[in-house]
Amino acid sequence: MLYSIQHQTRFRYDSPVSESIMELHMQPRTEGRQRCLNFFVKVNPKARVLQYRDHLGNHVHHFSVAAKHTQLLITTEATVEVTPADALPGFLPLSAWDELDCILEREDHWEFLMPSDYAQPSPLLQELALQLDLRRREDPLSLLIEINRGLYERFDYATRHTHVHSPIDHALSGRRGVCQDFAHIFIALLRQLRIPARYVSGYLYHNRQNPDRSADGSSHAWVEAMLPGLGWIGFDPTNNLLAGERHIRTAIGRDYSDVPPTQGIFRGGASSELDVLVRVKPTGAPEAEDPARELLFNSNPLVFGERITPLEDQHHQQQQQQQ
Repeated sequence: MLYSIQHQTRFRYDSPVSESIMELHMQPRTEGRQRCLNFFVKVNPKARVLQYRDHLGNHVHHFSVAAKHTQLLITTEATVEVTPADALPGFLPLSAWDELDCILEREDHWEFLMPSDYAQPSPLLQELALQLDLRRREDPLSLLIEINRGLYERFDYATRHTHVHSPIDHALSGRRGVCQDFAHIFIALLRQLRIPARYVSGYLYHNRQNPDRSADGSSHAWVEAMLPGLGWIGFDPTNNLLAGERHIRTAIGRDYSDVPPTQGIFRGGASSELDVLVRVKPTGAPEAEDPARELLFNSNPLVFGERITPLEDQHHQQQQQQQ
């Protein structure tokens, strides 16, 4: 399947700011079943955009805007090809746990086994682990499919219940959250089982044939786990799915803190408002009338902006919660 992806991000400030410095994790990866055929970034006010690859192979773009401005608009576009994965076996042999331990002895997966900023153990996580009967039983693949379904059934999908920097206890206490929360909980559980688990930032193509509960018009997040004989396999607990042809990967990390779509700082005493619009569609599909099409460019109040009050002269830019 060929996809066209548009991702628009706007930061608005209630007074002029300067020295905006921004880092992006938005370019889809090329590996395995996925190829990024083209990608570009446009910034307004104009800025020279540079890029590098981090130690996990993620494309990282960065730029700075020195002139004073009251708005920063970032537009990215990509064309990505994703081919279907081979069907997974119904289960793995009982020896798979021993094979997994051998992989951990031979290969370096320590950063995907240790607790990280947003995937920390806690009493509430242990309570959930008991409810899920979290232990090395059956085979790794069957157990992960069961956990994936268990999180989907036990947690409600609810935007605005958590925010971008919420620890997993916020979602655990209310049993609700968004894809970012579900991914962090899943990762924290798997690492207790000594299964390497990593956070995947990307997009999910929504259509009428697949009634996903995650939000259209935003980026998405899920989890990849290392399984013997299979490699890295994706699990989407938000929608009770195995990652497939509709999942488009942009970046991988220990958790969200490694790969936020946007991350930066600015200098000034302004409050800021963040607005995001994402469109994912098969290439060649007819352009549907979309009332939100010009949402990021008009001057009317925006329906999904969230205001913050800065605390000091140099401030972190708001980050996008993945839904």
